[in-house]
Amino acid sequence: MIRVAAVLFGFAVAGCTAVAPPEPPTRVKAIEANLPPAKAFTSTRPRPPARSNANIAADFLSLHFALEGGATLPVFTRFEGPVTVRLTGSPTPSMQRDLTRLLTRLQREAGIDIRQITDGQANITIEAVSQEQIQRILPQAACFVVPNASSFEEYRQDRRKRKSSWTALRSRERLGIFIPYDVSPQEKRDCLHEELAQALGPLNDLYQLPDSVFNDDNIHTILTGFDMLILRTAYSPQLRSGMTREQVQAVLPGILSRLNPRGDTLPAQPVSDTPREWINAVQKSLGSRPSTRNRVKAAERAVQIGQEQGWTDHRRAYPYYILGRKAQFDNPQEAIRHYEAAMQFLRSAPGTEIHQAYVTTQTAAFALSQGKGPEILPELDKAIAVMSRAENASQLATLLLLKSEALNQAGRPKQARTVRLDSLAWARYGFGSEVVVRSLMQEVAEGPSINNRGG
Repeated sequence: MIRVAAVLFGFAVAGCTAVAPPEPPTRVKAIEANLPPAKAFTSTRPRPPARSNANIAADFLSLHFALEGGATLPVFTRFEGPVTVRLTGSPTPSMQRDLTRLLTRLQREAGIDIRQITDGQANITIEAVSQEQIQRILPQAACFVVPNASSFEEYRQDRRKRKSSWTALRSRERLGIFIPYDVSPQEKRDCLHEELAQALGPLNDLYQLPDSVFNDDNIHTILTGFDMLILRTAYSPQLRSGMTREQVQAVLPGILSRLNPRGDTLPAQPVSDTPREWINAVQKSLGSRPSTRNRVKAAERAVQIGQEQGWTDHRRAYPYYILGRKAQFDNPQEAIRHYEAAMQFLRSAPGTEIHQAYVTTQTAAFALSQGKGPEILPELDKAIAVMSRAENASQLATLLLLKSEALNQAGRPKQARTVRLDSLAWARYGFGSEVVVRSLMQEVAEGPSINNRGG
């Protein structure tokens, strides 16, 4: 229901948005008139889920009958009949383009009868508002969806009333989604995917899902093949609003056998729920209020809980990644040890290619500082391919910038410059900020200094 503002698996380029724009040097100004246009993804290649239907059925129930905070929902809800969507407020052109692509995917992949309208009352109203407006109400939210509201002002006035409670919902007729217009194109797109998916379907997020936007780690930025299967299942004719958990559970096997026959051939895998203590420890480790030492202790506690749970999946790796990020400035060698521990678990866990690519972003920067660029080119190329498929422009831009420096170290400056320009084109979509674009422009003009970049 709420996409949190802080995305864990980021890179230091994003930090540039917090400083004042530097005056670009003369060589940068010369390039500014010939900047490559912002790139945008045009085709999506989702992979079908590679898990047993028994596991997917359990995930479906957990996603639809609970909220992120742990409260249970008494009945299944969805829209009954065709769904209309209206975009209001101050949307940017990229927002409309990405919404059109998303609606097409929902029609084609999830089989939902959904369309955009330009006038009148819509089932789902997406209002583009400012970051400031959102943060005045929900300081930690990047964007959010609420029931029974068609405008930000209506929600602001009624947010403490029963009509705004998800637990009181028995059918979905009118929902509001609020997305900031003054963030990067990618962040607006990511919000569209997660919030529109939750407006249509699951209201919960599960840390145990490795291949879904319905996960608070925000590792996936667009709807996956798993997500589309969950939504297609939710709009199957065998389901309807008002059904109890037991009633839904009874018909799920038949629905999934029809929609995902491959899942019947795969054995069910044991998956443990994520303890609330682990979730709290991770959230505390990512927070801004506790001291750095307390955040590190929280991440260490999450590592301990993962070990006690006997996990070997991405959840076991996650707190090690957090520890690596926190150590990389003061103790790079310790950070690398944490990243290596994370990769040890990720390599043995299926469906974690994107997680591994995020770690590569960090370890590659360290390798470049050691002059090992030629050695890591194959690893960077693998991560670039993964992020291209995942449509993550910000990480793609960062990885391309790292590759350009690796090519420089390999004595291939012409290729390095081409790759840096490609990085800049993706950065304009992924980061959006003029500060970041100028920073990358300077690197294009003068050559990057990876050794001095944070991670």
